[in-house]
Amino acid sequence: MRHSLLASLRAHLGRLVAACLAIVLGVGFGSLAMIVHSSASHGIDETVGAQYKGIDAVVYPSRATVSPADIVKAKQVPQAAAVVTLTTAYLNAAYPDQVRPTGIEIDELHDTTVIAGPGTSSGRLPTATNEIALAARQAAKHKVGVGDQLRIGSYDGKSWTLRVVGLIDDGNSVGTAPAVVTPAAMKVISPDAFVRGIALAAKPGVSQVQLADATRAVVAGELTTYTGTEFIQHEVEGYTHGIDVLGGVFGMFALIALFVACLVIGNTFTIVIAQRTREMALLRCVGASRRQVFTSVLAEASVVGVVASAIGVVFGVALSALALTLSREFDWGIPKVPLHLDVASVFVPLLLGTLATLIAAVVPARRATKVAPLAALRPEAAPAAGSRAGVLRLLAGFLLLAGGGVLLAAGAAMHQVLIGAAGGAISFLGVLAVGSLLVPALIRLLGALPARGGGVPARIAVANAVRNPKRTAATTSALLIGVTLISLTCVGISSVQKTFDVSMSQQYPVDLVVTGYKEKMPANAEQQLRDIKGITQVVPVSSVDVKAGSVDAKAGSEDLAVTGIDQDKAGSVIHNQQLAGQLEPGTALVAYRVMQGLKLTEGSQITMVSGQHKLSLTVRMSVGHLDPITVTSTDLAKLAPNAAVSGYWLATDPNANGPNVIDAVQQSIPSVKDLGVDGGLAERSTYTKIFDVLLIVGIGLLGVSVLIALVGVGNTLSLSVLERTRENALLRAMGLSRRQLRRMLAVESLLMALVAAGLGIVLGLVYGWTGTSALMGGQTVTGGVEYAVPGTLLIAIAAVAAVAGLLASVLPARRAAKVSPAGALATE
Repeated sequence: MRHSLLASLRAHLGRLVAACLAIVLGVGFGSLAMIVHSSASHGIDETVGAQYKGIDAVVYPSRATVSPADIVKAKQVPQAAAVVTLTTAYLNAAYPDQVRPTGIEIDELHDTTVIAGPGTSSGRLPTATNEIALAARQAAKHKVGVGDQLRIGSYDGKSWTLRVVGLIDDGNSVGTAPAVVTPAAMKVISPDAFVRGIALAAKPGVSQVQLADATRAVVAGELTTYTGTEFIQHEVEGYTHGIDVLGGVFGMFALIALFVACLVIGNTFTIVIAQRTREMALLRCVGASRRQVFTSVLAEASVVGVVASAIGVVFGVALSALALTLSREFDWGIPKVPLHLDVASVFVPLLLGTLATLIAAVVPARRATKVAPLAALRPEAAPAAGSRAGVLRLLAGFLLLAGGGVLLAAGAAMHQVLIGAAGGAISFLGVLAVGSLLVPALIRLLGALPARGGGVPARIAVANAVRNPKRTAATTSALLIGVTLISLTCVGISSVQKTFDVSMSQQYPVDLVVTGYKEKMPANAEQQLRDIKGITQVVPVSSVDVKAGSVDAKAGSEDLAVTGIDQDKAGSVIHNQQLAGQLEPGTALVAYRVMQGLKLTEGSQITMVSGQHKLSLTVRMSVGHLDPITVTSTDLAKLAPNAAVSGYWLATDPNANGPNVIDAVQQSIPSVKDLGVDGGLAERSTYTKIFDVLLIVGIGLLGVSVLIALVGVGNTLSLSVLERTRENALLRAMGLSRRQLRRMLAVESLLMALVAAGLGIVLGLVYGWTGTSALMGGQTVTGGVEYAVPGTLLIAIAAVAAVAGLLASVLPARRAAKVSPAGALATE
């Protein structure tokens, strides 16, 4: 059988190319995920390890602060060769490119004879009290160089001018590296600086465990004492948690790609073996047993699996090297890591790819052994749609659909993600099971239009597409999985984002609130804010301090700030239009905590007194982060006729870069010393960025599955062309042109792609909406969930599937058109 196996591989190599390509893509993507994750984790391990080189034990303030007594006791540990205190101050730095100071983290230098410390990329480390070394990237960002003066300030108003003498080498640092000053300077600028730990180095012959035990015995029991290795692992876990999550996401999508590849492989082997029925029968006639036929098919699959998986691993390594090289060009908050290959990242994808190929080939191999030799030598009849196995499969599919649908509804109603996910998986298995009935029916329905207006080629294409329902269903199922998952991702993320936006509008009705804190705003302040890119509306507000209480004064009164805003302009900056509509003369929007303190209820009266002026208004509860009391500017004028503008409420462009807008606003109006900037834009921008990244990553990763599925569509058409060589030749002999033949195959491929895309989009909508309800229901301010239909994305998905389906038909159509009618009819 070995000679037969080799001969079969040589003879049918072209027919197995698509299966090989599917394996290469699936395994390559899996190895890419594992190698990038391994390289990033290993790089952070090496970077953090280098930062704490020489440390054998660390006293860490996890549950209590490190006291001076703890430092003294640690220095007296006899097993310690060196003891240093890790001290950090959090101050402000007045950079030359900014109007107002910004926060800076400063570490105290320590003796680096035994325990490693920071190094410089330019200049030197500070040695005098008036010197400082800045992180190189931070200095470059703010255009500060060696020799420049930098003003450092504390939060109690004190400030010092330090000279920059060096730039800390932070090229391989995780995140932003702190600045450093001498211990003497730290005592001046921050006498009560935060002690983030005590680092100890062991004497020769003392192990890390012995040193940690000795230190643990003398310091306060609430402090945590790590060995050097344990502390590095503790720090690494803080950095790599996101990488581990990302690795899990990559791994999940890699398994999806591998599953789709299995469908393509199984379909390929099914078609190939069906076309080699006579060959298998001849082997049985010359003495080959069922077991030998079964083994030969699996051996053929194993060879294909090993070779294609090995190519996939090489492909994954190359992609990983390219990805890591590109990552060095961007600041992703992780160190610049080199490519790191370990045993798992190379051999696990190789093993999984080979096993997936074998598993996918088991069913076709068993089918090859069930046909008797003499029966197989006769022409094979078309598969029967109504076989007993087919009926049982359809019944099981409908049961899975019904059961999965019930679980989906229950998960959405009960807000249980696990129940909803189980329902989605079960119902989708039901869709796959009834595919042999559903897909041909949809193809006939969709193909009615081209069959009516596309002439003979279109009618033949529709008939060919539904000729073998099981094969057509298997071909479209691979594409269906990819399109469903992409649609689910788009719909789910869009719905969650819409729900989040509505919830954010409830919690933070205003994007940005600019306050002057008792300082007078200049006359051109409003125009300065309007000139900032991304600001769409600026509305001035006035504020006055009043004594407020209920009309009967049962709860007493409180000193509160009342903010007044123009009623006509309020709706342009308040996202919650219902809340904006309640702001009218005679009404006060009162925060819930104020209502509780003053024992006010919805619709009751609140009395406010400012100097000689007194005003009573009807209470309406405000929602979200608004000022304690908000009234119209008309009512505020009755309390304080000469109230000056104290701040501004701003609306921003949803497509603007939120952090850049916030930075620009914070650096605006330079004449105001202490400018407060608050609002929901920062949080909204953070989550919007997360949603955008998730959407891009999800579509990109699932696109690999769609690519594999389209390889399967092209493969099915290619093998179908071989299977229908005589039929196509007969059509050509009867007058069908090459162009019409190519059009026939294009229509067939397009129908399968559009059916998979349409069904996948419908399922994606259902799964995305129910998933959003299960995930977000009950977690919003109002408890409601918003459902989104990302029409542009879904149309793009359908268009891409259609174009890809047409492209998948190009090579099979060219191959079919090249065959001469007379030559093909002469073949047996």
